[in-house]
Amino acid sequence: MANLTLKHLRYFEALARHGHFGRAAEASAISQPALSVQIKELETTLGATLFERSPRNVRLTAFGETFATRARDILRAVDELGDLARVSQGQLSGRLRLGVIPTVAPYLLPPVIAGLAATYPALDLDIRETITPKLLEELSDGRLDAAIVALPVSEPSLTETALFTEDFVLVRPAADADRPMPAPDQLHTMRLLLLEEGHCFRDQALSVCALPAGRPRTGLDGSSLSTLVQMVGAGIGVTLIPEMAVATETRAAPVSIGRFPRNTPKRTIGMVWRGTTPLAPQLTAMSAVVRQALKPAP
Repeated sequence: MANLTLKHLRYFEALARHGHFGRAAEASAISQPALSVQIKELETTLGATLFERSPRNVRLTAFGETFATRARDILRAVDELGDLARVSQGQLSGRLRLGVIPTVAPYLLPPVIAGLAATYPALDLDIRETITPKLLEELSDGRLDAAIVALPVSEPSLTETALFTEDFVLVRPAADADRPMPAPDQLHTMRLLLLEEGHCFRDQALSVCALPAGRPRTGLDGSSLSTLVQMVGAGIGVTLIPEMAVATETRAAPVSIGRFPRNTPKRTIGMVWRGTTPLAPQLTAMSAVVRQALKPAP
């Protein structure tokens, strides 16, 4: 195995993740023919086929699946060696890969990035915005250093720390502004617009209404909170959004905002990272900086 290199493993991991030579080559910043050569070299070195190839995509062989698990463990361990060196320098510096869920990113990132830049001037922040399941997968695989998500995530391998708790508000058409506010458990009688499958905020909204996540629904699902609010403004239904999104999303829509007088639904937003990362002390300190950056000005 003298010819097996980390470069081979990184190209292999990219192709295993994307399942497509073109996309894997683009993600790896090399040409598709060069990637093909690297994968062929790896298979020759191993004396085994890692991928089943077809005109449209590739998939791992049974051996490839086993190899992928070990390769990711090795790559994560190598990355953590780099993290050990960063820890020895004290304050956070260099590249840090931070994931953020879509129902938080547009509203939270501006003050957070400003706060982190002021505290860690040598930090190169790499932001990844996607849904919670993908963030947790990438965090576990070592492709992210930390993520900002809704808690709890209930993953024993991850460390969680709460940043803040916020209320949900009800968005209704402007004409409904003077109507009495329904209780959260009455929302199931209304046409509740939700984010599409995969968003944790969708599941939270369903929980507020005491509806199971898998129950068939009639209505329209949106890909963003902005889409949901505009649909409400068009008179299609009502929706729930987090308090942090109100100022941005309702600015240009004919809607009204209702706040629940009691039994107010809430969510807790926090940071998570691998329990084994050498950066744990620095990430704990970073979470305090994020928490401070989100405090309202006096």
